[in-house]
Amino acid sequence: MTTPPPEPLPFPESLCHRCAAPPRYVQTRTSVFIMCPLLPGKYPPQPVRACALFRPAESNPS
Repeated sequence: MTTPPPEPLPFPESLCHRCAAPPRYVQTRTSVFIMCPLLPGKYPPQPVRACALFRPAESNPS
């Protein structure tokens, strides 16, 4: 299950927002965490600028 990204987008330069493995956004009263379904650590330090598991999401799904 995917969760929509919050507005405004946290760490807009992070690769997580453009990854084919859809991230899950976990919000608390004061923070937003981005959970990766592929990484063992689940919550990588943001912003993610390089990731061995990154695969670009399709921009225009058919």
